[in-house]
Amino acid sequence: MKRTEVVVLGAGQSGLAMSRELSQHGTDHLVLERRCAGNSWRHERWDGLTLLTPDWMNALPGEDAPTSDGFSRAAAFADRLAAYADATATPLRTNAEVQSLRAHPNGYMVQTSDGAILCNAAVIATGACARPALPACAAALPEAVHSASPLSYKRPSDLPSGPVLVVGASSSGQQIARELHLSGRPVTIAVGSLVRVPRRYRGADILGWMTASGLFDIPHDEVDDLDRVRRTPSLALQGSAQGPSLDLNTLQDLGVEIVGRLATIRDGEALFSGGLANACAMADLKMNRLLDTIDTWIVSHGLGRLAPPPERFEPTRVPARPRLQGTLGAGGFQTVIWATGYRPDHRFVDLPVFDAKGRIRHDGGVVAPGLCVMGLPYLRRRRSTFISGAGGDAAALVPHLLRRTRCAA
Repeated sequence: MKRTEVVVLGAGQSGLAMSRELSQHGTDHLVLERRCAGNSWRHERWDGLTLLTPDWMNALPGEDAPTSDGFSRAAAFADRLAAYADATATPLRTNAEVQSLRAHPNGYMVQTSDGAILCNAAVIATGACARPALPACAAALPEAVHSASPLSYKRPSDLPSGPVLVVGASSSGQQIARELHLSGRPVTIAVGSLVRVPRRYRGADILGWMTASGLFDIPHDEVDDLDRVRRTPSLALQGSAQGPSLDLNTLQDLGVEIVGRLATIRDGEALFSGGLANACAMADLKMNRLLDTIDTWIVSHGLGRLAPPPERFEPTRVPARPRLQGTLGAGGFQTVIWATGYRPDHRFVDLPVFDAKGRIRHDGGVVAPGLCVMGLPYLRRRRSTFISGAGGDAAALVPHLLRRTRCAA
């Protein structure tokens, strides 16, 4: 049986950032990955996906921050992660499927497809987007209708011909709807909760203003209703600064139909909510509140004369009478893409650390003595959601791990 001080489960940006931090402290550790470094970016994203954060936001710990305003392809970022693992001499074991994580009298026992590992401390860094979060009504989808999620969808040519229903209008849903429409398919997008923001505002990327104004750096213990914030849909952005922002108006301009939230599936029919106008109005209201916050910050920091003047965007256009149902199968939608969010896959964790909804309980990433989790939304700050947040989270959590390893020594 192999022994080490810390086992890190996952070799994405979170796991590799934690590994580098542990190495900086001279801590013996091992990083486990079921396939290869950056596996999810390489194998569980669609071909056309471009990162939603500009390159300057994607620095890994110890790297010089890129200065480019460009956007990298997911596959290119996977290559970066693999190169980073080599450059930092990450003690990486690939093709090691983690089967269980259990308590042990001397710490934790990690059982893998390649044998068991005993450690004093462990870090769960398998990410927040390992499984699609499907609604209950997905089980009622007729067998004849092709079904996919953003984790299994790869390219338009893989889908059968005919109309497509995209369920969900956050970032993934809107991007995939656009890509499928441009491939020549009729597309309808069912809109539930969404967060609308412009790609660029007052001469800069919207994420640049949010970074500069400190909106990404509010600690988790200073947030009201943290559970609600952690469940907020992702910003509806596309990884490109060219052309208009991606939103429901630009999709409609292309010819994509918008309808209300998918309420249920009954007798081969998709039934849509009548609340489309309310959902869109709420998204517009929150966007304008965000822009007000940025405008106030610009003025308070004496930048009002340097930045272009404030602007507001056309409200989301809503059809006068959006349809309330659609046929699934013959004569209707031939494909459904479930862009209804993601969830982590922590089924290998055999410990009493879950809440009533099956989510790992943690306080800023600390789960239990010697056990941490990384890569979850708003883990410690809103920045935790982004690639650049991994380094700060790792640095904050390492002292907790070291206390456990030093006590064990």
